[in-house]
Amino acid sequence: MFDSLSEKLEGALQSLSGQGRITELNIAESMREIRRALLDADVNYQVAKDFTDRIKEQVLGQDVINAVSPGQLLVKIVYDELVHFLGETQQDITFSQNPPTVILIAGLQGSGKTTFAGKLANHFKGKGRSPMLAAADVYRPAAVDQLKTLADSIEVPVYSLEENGQIVQDPVRIAREAVKAAREQARDILIIDTAGRLHVDDKMMTEVADIKSAVSPDEILFVVDAMTGQDAVNTAVEFNQRLNFDGVVLTKLDGDTRGGAALSIRTVVEKPIKFASTGEKLDALTPFYPERMAQRILGMGDVVSLVEKAQEQFDQGQAEKLQKKIRSENFDLVDFLDQLGRLKKMGSMKDLVGMIPGVGRQVKDLDIEDDAFKYIEAIIYSMTVEERQKPEIINGSRRRRIAIGAGVEVREVNQLLKQFRDMRKMMKTMTKLMGKGRSMDLGALMGGR
Repeated sequence: MFDSLSEKLEGALQSLSGQGRITELNIAESMREIRRALLDADVNYQVAKDFTDRIKEQVLGQDVINAVSPGQLLVKIVYDELVHFLGETQQDITFSQNPPTVILIAGLQGSGKTTFAGKLANHFKGKGRSPMLAAADVYRPAAVDQLKTLADSIEVPVYSLEENGQIVQDPVRIAREAVKAAREQARDILIIDTAGRLHVDDKMMTEVADIKSAVSPDEILFVVDAMTGQDAVNTAVEFNQRLNFDGVVLTKLDGDTRGGAALSIRTVVEKPIKFASTGEKLDALTPFYPERMAQRILGMGDVVSLVEKAQEQFDQGQAEKLQKKIRSENFDLVDFLDQLGRLKKMGSMKDLVGMIPGVGRQVKDLDIEDDAFKYIEAIIYSMTVEERQKPEIINGSRRRRIAIGAGVEVREVNQLLKQFRDMRKMMKTMTKLMGKGRSMDLGALMGGR
């Protein structure tokens, strides 16, 4: 996520490290490097210039206290300006006082609108709401089927309109009737997926504007592919002029992209970025927090998001129950398998590792697969229930049988059992040291192949 920008900014910020004081000369050089880093990352030229001008204005003339080096001061100011540049604070969806809250999704074809609609429905369902989807993209082949497939996987209804076995190509009517259906079915959120084109044209704009007029949405979200470069900014301007949208959604942030153009949208159209999407899975969607994104861009990690993801999978009751098993040495491979499952549900492994301060940049070129635990799981699934509960009974013949069943070498079974024994001892020791009143997160103790 913004690897190129992160790397270049790091190089620019290092130019002041070791300097005894800030001067016109060294700050000018640093600003040139930062501006070049932003432009190389596809940030809009005027946005990049304004960004560095604001930093220079703040840095020059400041007294550097003894405890802070010029380099540290610059990092702090760049961080503050980056947060400002990204929007200051997280902006939530505006909910209607009279349900359903109607959310209109707009953007170009290929930007990820339909997938985002499914992700957004899944996001709200996870928060205890009752979303419905409306299939108003009636032109793209299989668009309605795609939306229904996504909706079925999360058990959310889709409103679509067919007559004589054919999809009715009247998106305005579909949107209007979907609002009525959502109200009748007591659905508190309606998400309307609209058609896009490969480029902005008047027919598309008129159609989306007509849907807006027909249903008066509470929220209009503009979806943009983070990999599309400066065209993303120009498209955002045109959409905003016609729709006056409420927020931006950045998709495909996990791609090999410079991403700066997408970030420029916030400044150019003066609308907040509300969501960021980082993969195809329906849970790969997060609200956009400017301060957290700034931390990640500057290589500071994102501990808050990591903790929040962990809390979604580990509740206090489960943690206490698990801790008792650890203390009594009853923690077995069944528990271990359960913890692996919870860890996997937290999201992309590379994305999770990238949230750890100081680690993200080190792993950016590593191929960390989401199925990193598949061999461990295969070995454990090849065991009997008794073997999982009492791994100490696994002798040589059992190990050979387990290895054949898992499709691995016997030495890999031996390695897993040794790692499990060592981990169980370490966990018991750590639990004693931490005291009875605190629980322990096991995620950090688990490794893949």
